[in-house]
Amino acid sequence: MNTHFQSLPVGRALAKLGKDIRDARLRRRIPAAILADRAAISRMTLYLIEKGHAAVGMGHYASVLMALGLVERLADVADVRHDAVGLALEEERLPKRIRLPRDGGRLK
Repeated sequence: MNTHFQSLPVGRALAKLGKDIRDARLRRRIPAAILADRAAISRMTLYLIEKGHAAVGMGHYASVLMALGLVERLADVADVRHDAVGLALEEERLPKRIRLPRDGGRLK
């Protein structure tokens, strides 16, 4: 039983990730025992990952993604290019104009 508090969106995202991992394993026709061995985790941990369990460490999820050949995309999850809110906030803070220093901008 999952005793960790999580919001509904987090639960849905983890459930989708778990299902996607399971589907990727099945598409590759890799038995659970072999994938668990390749990821250096127990079969029970793989079962929990495929269920999207929040108590499983992120490192275990990453190990499974690595064993499936999908770990590259993990590095881009919070990449600035995909952070629309952060980019919008950053753009709001840009100065409206830039003034030259009082000394005319000459190097000293």
